[in-house]
Amino acid sequence: MNLLKKFWNEEDGQDLIEYALLAGALCLGMVTAVKAFGTDLTTTYTNIGTQVKALPPGGGA
Repeated sequence: MNLLKKFWNEEDGQDLIEYALLAGALCLGMVTAVKAFGTDLTTTYTNIGTQVKALPPGGGA
């Protein structure tokens, strides 16, 4: 029983768990942001490619 009370009151590993949870939350947020931004970026480059292909050849100065 004393071992259980000691384990319950122990705080040495608490910081490590908090940092791990914080790192996990940050990674999840970054993945979500990159997915959303990546879709927009793909759409933008596709639109630019379409416009470049529509340009007449030899459009010189």
